[in-house]
Amino acid sequence: MSNVESLVSDWLPLPDVAELLEVSITKVHGLLDERALVAIRRGERNVRSIPALFIQDGHVVDSLKGTVAVLSDAGYTDEELIVWLFTPDESLRGRPIDALREGRKTEIRRRAQSLAW
Repeated sequence: MSNVESLVSDWLPLPDVAELLEVSITKVHGLLDERALVAIRRGERNVRSIPALFIQDGHVVDSLKGTVAVLSDAGYTDEELIVWLFTPDESLRGRPIDALREGRKTEIRRRAQSLAW
């Protein structure tokens, strides 16, 4: 089991994402292209999937896109940034993804920006 698989327990294949967001699969591909979402290939069939926690109340987590941009600019691959978002951090009392879901994007972005230095 990879590190990302051990950190993220619930995954959504892209058709399920489209259904949850009530958009077409083409729109989901657009969200991936514009980096509002990130997906990795996983499982025996190598299906592109996103962590389920990227979706909240029928929408993409509001502050995810900017955080993905900061981490990508720091040189993180999609898998590495998912690992970073889902790795528990004692100083946060949780994981970065949990903080983003709670609306604490400034703190998370500041930490992500420091990774580039």
